[in-house]
Order: sequence, then structure tokens, then C-alpha cells
Amino acid sequence: MEREPTPDRQSFLSTLPAGRGERRLALAVVLASAALFVVAVPLAKVPLTPVLGFIPVYQSALVVNDVITAVLLFGQFGILRSRALLVLAGGYLFTALMAGVHTLTFPGLFAPTGLLGAGPQTTAWLYMFWHGGFPLVVVGYALLEAGDRPAAPGARSPRVAALAVVAVVAVVVAAVVGLALLATRGQAALPAIMDGQHYTAAMRIVVSCVWALSLLALAMLWRRRPHSVLDVWLMVVMSAWVFDIALAAVLNAGRFDLGFYAGRIYGLLAASFVLGVLLIEHGRLYARLVVAHAGERRERQLVQLRTAELTAANHDLEAFSYSVSHDLRAPLRAVQGYVTILEDDFGARLDGEPRRLLGVIQDRARRMEQLIEDLLAFSRLGRQRLAVTSVPLDDLVRQSLDDLRPACDGREVRFEVGPLGRAEGDPALLRQVLANLLGNAIKFTRGRHPAVVEVGRRGEAEGAAYYVRDNGVGFDRERAEKLFGVFQRFHSAAEYEGTGVGLAIVQRVVERHGGRVWAESAPGEGATFYFTLPGGNGARGEPR
Repeated sequence: MEREPTPDRQSFLSTLPAGRGERRLALAVVLASAALFVVAVPLAKVPLTPVLGFIPVYQSALVVNDVITAVLLFGQFGILRSRALLVLAGGYLFTALMAGVHTLTFPGLFAPTGLLGAGPQTTAWLYMFWHGGFPLVVVGYALLEAGDRPAAPGARSPRVAALAVVAVVAVVVAAVVGLALLATRGQAALPAIMDGQHYTAAMRIVVSCVWALSLLALAMLWRRRPHSVLDVWLMVVMSAWVFDIALAAVLNAGRFDLGFYAGRIYGLLAASFVLGVLLIEHGRLYARLVVAHAGERRERQLVQLRTAELTAANHDLEAFSYSVSHDLRAPLRAVQGYVTILEDDFGARLDGEPRRLLGVIQDRARRMEQLIEDLLAFSRLGRQRLAVTSVPLDDLVRQSLDDLRPACDGREVRFEVGPLGRAEGDPALLRQVLANLLGNAIKFTRGRHPAVVEVGRRGEAEGAAYYVRDNGVGFDRERAEKLFGVFQRFHSAAEYEGTGVGLAIVQRVVERHGGRVWAESAPGEGATFYFTLPGGNGARGEPR
């Protein structure tokens, strides 16, 4: 199953560390709010004209702000799978729903005592539940964020995230319904905290507890280090929340005084801070998306251009291959034919030197023909499409050794083949790799008695590495990088036959399979050639 790509966690407010600029801006906002709070405190009990229309306008703005904030946070949870974000999103949904219920039950707004069966204590208690519940959510956010880890791959599916969001929404709705029923149907069981439009002594105790919860949430956020950008602005929110409760329920005398109105303005500001930074973040992410899309279009156009160039180059290469296979072979075959005619018609009349020269011509013509074949094979590798399947490497080694047995006639060659297992690859091309490596091992152990060729497998950082080891002449390790170049030979053709293309073919095939090839050796101590392949699955070769 294809895994969902892991998101860049440094691109979101909840994970991006707060910089000096964010901290300074947040501090400036808190100081400005505190200054206005200090100015408003002496005037908090000044009575003002009741404006009932202020309540639905203010509460509607709160509901819209908090719902949008909750949706944005749920969206970030869908990407990051952070439990802390899920809880915080539920907290903002809770405040939105509580603000709506609070508006419906406000006395004198839609009915003399409010809707939903509200009584004289209902709205005040809903305010306490509302302003006490959100700080508790923020405390939960701070505790969960400290232990948040990226979700396991199984938890990244959209279905799991959607179920988590639905569960949180259901819990929030149930909590709001329960608290609304308690404040309406069960208000008789609650202490009286309102006396008309004024507060009772019990109100001071209850609201002080609610106020303390806001201070606790602020302290928990401050205690968590390091602060993310979201943490910093949540601290600003809780600071405004403290000013809101202080002016609207602690330091004022009752409804519709200056503290009542000023506190609600602080509440609206508190609801707007996180929404504002989330919208700014989304704007920045959209701008980055536009830039990335433009860059992707440019890259795609560049790829198309390069593809067209490569296609043209491939056509040229095919034309060259045709020329090599026909135009070069034709005169070469003519030379071989004439030499054969000379040997058949005049061979009996030629003495030793002319006969030797004819043999040299035939030998050079055969070598040239083999070189042409190797060059054509090498050029075709770049264009040949891989027919990838699960390949039993043990069978390929046996087949290659059977093909190479004639090269061992008259020699003592011992083959030691360990279990190789399976790998993902093109069987024909991998057989070519093994044939070249085994052929070289047989060739360069010609002076050893006995010659030993070992084939095996060992573990590497990127997976299984397969090797062919011999006890032949070896080579200087410092020259190993040149070994895989076309026409690179460390020995003369008189010593060891070949065209110098075989190892270049090995490297091309292995790299096209996504692996790598390298060699280890020392002069006179043999050589070991290693290569890696994707999809190695053990050393017994059972079908998967």
C-alpha cells in the first residue's frame, strides 16, 4: 500500500517555532490590551444605556470567528494528526456553540426570560460554563502538545482523521446540550448568581474560579517550551480572556455597565487573534503554493524540452547503430572474405610469414567484429525497457556457468556458489551482468592452479550485495574507478582477450536497476566485484 507522504511539520503555526518578530508583536498586543484595561478598570461600574441589539451582533461575530477558527484547526489536524490541535479545535467549536446558546437565552432579547426555557440564572451560568470550559481545553492542549508525536502510518488515513473529527464534534455538541439543560431545566439546583441585572455574592466566588482557570491556562502555555507561533498567540488570547472576565464579571456591577461592554470587546478580540494568524498563515501557504506550482510548470516544460532533445538524440543513436551494423560490417566482412579466398586458393604456395600475416588479419577482423557487437550492445542498454520481475539469481548463475564451461576446458576451475535468493530485475540483463563478471573471473584466473571462483551474497546498508570473487591476477585498487569505463583495460590483448566493454555494460545494467557496482582487489591477490539490486529477499530463493 502506498503511504501518504509525511508533511513538512515546520510549515504550520502549531509546529513552527515562534521567532523574535512574533514574540515582539504578541507582547505589543498584550501591553496595549493591558493599558486599555487599566484605563477601563476605574470606569467598569459606570452604568450605560442598555443596547439589546449589541448582544446578537457581538455574539454572532463570536460564533462566526470561532467556527472558522475551529474549521481551520480541524484542517490542520487532518494534515498533522496532532491530538493537541484536535482538542483545541473542539474548544473553539465549544465556544461558538456556547455563544449561540447564550444569545438565545439572553433575557429580553427574544423573549422576556430568554428562549429554551431559560430562567433568571440561565444566561449567567452559561457564561460561566463557556468561560470556564475553554481555559480547560487550552490546559488540555498544552499537556497534549508536550507529548505529541507524528502519527503512525496507519493513523494517517483520511478515514481515521474524519472519524476523530466526528467524534470530537459529537462530544462537544453533547457537552453543550448537557450544560444548556443544566442551566435551563436544572437551574434550580444551581446557586443564584444574578439578582435582576446585578451580581450576587455567590457570583463573585464562581467568577473568581472561572478567572483562575484562565490564569491557569495562561501559566500552562507559558510553562511549555519551546513556544510555537500558535502557543504565543494562544497566550495573547488567554490574556484578553482574563481582561474580558475581569471587566465583564469581576470588576463591574452588573449588566450594561461600561465593564460589561468593554469585557465583550476584549472577548471579540480574543476570538479574532488566532483566526487572524491562521488566515495570514493560509495566505502565505497559498502564496507558496502558487510559487511552487509555477516552479513545477517550469520544471515540467524543461523536462518536456529535455525529453524532446533525448528523443532526437535517440533517433540519431539509432541511425548511428544502423550505420555501424551495416556500413561498418560490410567492408569488414569483405576483408574476411578476401582473406579466406587467399587462404583457400593460394595457401599452399605461401610460406610461413605471409600465412602468419593472413592469420593476423583474420584475428584483427574478428576482434573488430566483436568490438562492434559490444558497442551496439552497450548503446542499446540506454534505450531498452526493463522487463522487471522477481528473478531467482541462483538459476541465472547456473545458466551462466553452463554457458561458460567451454572456457574452462583443460583447466582446474572450482566454483563455489552460495545461496543468493531473489531480486527484482530484468532476467536477460541480469544474466548479462553475471555472464560478464563470471567470464572475467574465469579469464583472469588462467594462471592459477586451481582457479577458484566464488559467488555469494552479503548484507550492505542499502540491502543485499551480491559478489563474484576470484583468486586471479587482481589489479591496483587506486585504478578501480576507471575499471568500469568503456575500452578501459589494465592488461594487453596479447595477455587477456577482450574489448574493454564488458564491465561498462555491467555498471550500466546495475545502475538502471537502481543499484550500484564496485570492486576490491590488489595485484596478485584476486578481485571481488560487488553489485546491489532492489528487492533482495533472503538467501534461500523461495518464491514470495
